[in-house]
Amino acid sequence: MNFFIHQNINIHTIKVEGISNSSVLQIGSAGIIKPVSQLYNTGGFKEAAPSVGASVIPFIPLSEPRS
Repeated sequence: MNFFIHQNINIHTIKVEGISNSSVLQIGSAGIIKPVSQLYNTGGFKEAAPSVGASVIPFIPLSEPRS
């Protein structure tokens, strides 16, 4: 069965509370959303990053994930 959907969407304001890895923000209809994960080593790193001490404060305060 084929569905043909014609849409006209006007968004004046949109507020997104949070987005994380593997999140999808969909506006309107989509036939199929295929998950894709693409990881690249653009810096040419060959070993793991050094450990960060507990005293280091991140530049952006992170909140706990919602369940």
